[in-house]
Amino acid sequence: MQIWPAIDLRGGKCVRLRQGDYQQETVFADDPAAVARQFADKGAKHLHIVDLDGAREGLPVNLPSVQDILAAVGDMECELGGGIRDEQSVVELLEFGIARLVIGTSAVTNPDAFRAMCRRFPGKLVLGIDARDGRVATEGWQQTSDVNAIDFARQFAGVPLASIIYTDIATDGMLRGPNVAAMAEMQTVSHVPVIASGGVTTAADVAELAAAGLAGCIIGRALYVGTLKLEDALRAAQSAHV
Repeated sequence: MQIWPAIDLRGGKCVRLRQGDYQQETVFADDPAAVARQFADKGAKHLHIVDLDGAREGLPVNLPSVQDILAAVGDMECELGGGIRDEQSVVELLEFGIARLVIGTSAVTNPDAFRAMCRRFPGKLVLGIDARDGRVATEGWQQTSDVNAIDFARQFAGVPLASIIYTDIATDGMLRGPNVAAMAEMQTVSHVPVIASGGVTTAADVAELAAAGLAGCIIGRALYVGTLKLEDALRAAQSAHV
């Protein structure tokens, strides 16, 4: 099971939000690259980066910070989400050195174009499904559609995605545990690995998600406030795998 520590960027700083609310922001570090380096030094092989400003603006904003992170972490596999809405952005960001890109809003608004991009870049694009009460949210979680998250995932059966990241907005940043049932259901209907996001708080949460069949999980606030150490998360994932 993969562990993806998260770095959320806003104004060039490392921040965390609660339930995607930009009014509930906590700044944890002024130097995101240093945070990324710490994750790498502690054994992380993967890194999840979100450009929060980009998600709201509809185009990547924090690229200087992303570039610093990439330089700091060496061969760690990094993925980026937030504001990636068109094929030109995909081309430029992959050339930038990011291993894979997370796309959510444009997959909802123009699914045919998203499928075409996935076929052009097989194994490079991640479908980001962010759900509020089981409904897909877009535009940096500012809008909630009438689209059911599970039905939405089924629309992309057979598309060469790298994975699906399924975020439960209600649990995100709340430190109350993940919505394991929803995550497991998404993995059941998906033909690609599903990465769980939202609410991972303890090593037991990691083990529970692994036991439910999830391919990985993203961990954010818990690492920053200390309810979960990265080393313990990695150990729990490895133990569950064995």
